Amino acid sequence: MAERQIAVVVGSLRAGSLNRKLARELERLAPAGLRFAEVGIGELPLYNQELDEGTPPAAWTAFREAIRAADAVLFVTPEYNRSIPGALKNAIDVGSRPYGKSAWAKKPGAVVSGTPGALGAFGANHHLRQSCVFLDMPIMPQPEAYLAGIGGWFGDDGTIGDGKTRAFLGDFMTAFADWVEKILRGPGELA
Repeated sequence: MAERQIAVVVGSLRAGSLNRKLARELERLAPAGLRFAEVGIGELPLYNQELDEGTPPAAWTAFREAIRAADAVLFVTPEYNRSIPGALKNAIDVGSRPYGKSAWAKKPGAVVSGTPGALGAFGANHHLRQSCVFLDMPIMPQPEAYLAGIGGWFGDDGTIGDGKTRAFLGDFMTAFADWVEKILRGPGELA
């Protein structure tokens, strides 16, 4: 398998967020051959088409280039008000423009949603998947990862101690690596 560059987009802006910790743990549990780089969303000005008509903000250009340079995207997000956080929606909009030049198009991806609550950020996960369909991103259909009760998962070192949870997340990342290869190889190519 070729080495693949994975853009990690975390929906939370908080440096110590549970979803950022979760993203780091997913990276540690991933099979060899995947290289991860978080692409920050916190410094992106709100999308305004008029700003794209001249010289777009440098933060937009850097973000778009980082997504384009990646082979695939791993989204890790909390849920805000039964949907994705506003900063993540803004990042999706910034990356999808200017019209016809979306940085997201054809990028294989996966969505992981996590919350200290009981529903596993189900609403955010599905709203993000819905956006990805429009963005022409093939999102891994199975396994799904709606992670509830993550508030107590992490030790002082940021790792997850529960073996069953680690096994699930490791299996998820193996499936993601396989998904990325399947999509990037294209139909008809041999594994």
